Amino acid sequence: MQNPDRNTTYTDFILVSFSGPQEWRQLLFIPFLLIFLIAVSANLFLMFIILSQRSLHSPMCLLICAMAFVDLSIPIFFVPKLLVSLLYDLRYISLLGCLVQMFFIHFFGGFQSTVLLWMAVDRYYAICTPLRYNDYMAFSAFLKFIILPLLRNAILNLSIVSLAGSLSYCQNEIDHCFCEHMHMALVTLACGTIRMNNIVGLVAAFFVPTADFLFIVASYVRIFFSVFKSGKSSRKALNTCVTHIIVITVSLILALFAFLSYRINYNLSSNSHTVISIMYVLFPSCFNPIIYGVRTKEIRQQIMKTLKCGKVTP
Repeated sequence: MQNPDRNTTYTDFILVSFSGPQEWRQLLFIPFLLIFLIAVSANLFLMFIILSQRSLHSPMCLLICAMAFVDLSIPIFFVPKLLVSLLYDLRYISLLGCLVQMFFIHFFGGFQSTVLLWMAVDRYYAICTPLRYNDYMAFSAFLKFIILPLLRNAILNLSIVSLAGSLSYCQNEIDHCFCEHMHMALVTLACGTIRMNNIVGLVAAFFVPTADFLFIVASYVRIFFSVFKSGKSSRKALNTCVTHIIVITVSLILALFAFLSYRINYNLSSNSHTVISIMYVLFPSCFNPIIYGVRTKEIRQQIMKTLKCGKVTP
C-alpha cells in the first residue's frame, strides 16, 4: 500500500485483487471464467423456462425468476473486470466506475434478500390463508410489498455511494477485487474521517438484509405454528418452504463468514480474503438456480421436458 499523501487526491484506483506472479494470476482466469459461465447460463436457462411456460407464471415461479435475474446481474457488474485483470493485469478503475460498481452490487445484493422476503410472504399466504391467496397475491395488492422495499434499497444505497463519492482519497490501491462498501476497501483510502460512512453502512445493513431476515424468520415461524396448530400434515409446509430455507441458510452463512473474516483476525492472507469475497457473491449465483430447478416440482418437470424434447411446450 502506498504511503498517504494528503496533497494528492486520487480519482483513479488500482484493484489489488490477487497478489503474486502474473503467471499464477493467469491460472485463476480459467476457474473463475467457468464459474461465471455456469452462473450466467444456469440463471438464463431458468429465466427462459419460467417466462416461456404459461403454467409457470404463478407468483412463486415469477419470484424465482426474479431471483434468477438478481443472481445473473450481480456477477455481471464485477466478474468481467476481474477476468480482464487476471488475464492482462489491467487493474485500474476510475472513481466513477468504482461507485457505479458499488451501487449495483449492493442494490442487487439487497434486492436478493428482498426477493427472499417476498417468497416468505407468498408461502405465508399460500399456507396460512389459502382461500384468500389469489386476493393477497394479485399484483395490485402485492404492489405495496414491491415498491416500499425497492425505494428503501435504492435510497440507502444512493446514500452510501454519495458519501463515498464525496470523499477525497489520499491513496489509490484498493485491497480488493471489486468495489463494495461492506469491506470498506475504498473508503478506508480517504484522507479524512469516514465516521458517517460507517454509520450509514451499518444503518443500511440493519434496514435491508437484517430487517428482511427478521421478517423472513417471523413469516416461517407463523407458517409452522399455523400448520402444527391446525393439525395439518407438516409435510406440505416443509416441501414448499424447505427450498427457500436452504437458500436463505446458505446465503446467511456465506455472508456471515465473509463479514467476520474481515473483522476478526483469522490470520488469513489477502488472497484468502479475496477468494472468500468472490465466492460469497458467486456461490449463490451458481447454485440458487440449481436448487430451485431441482426442488420446485413444476419447474423440474418443465426442465426435463425441455431437455428431452429440445423445445419448450407452451
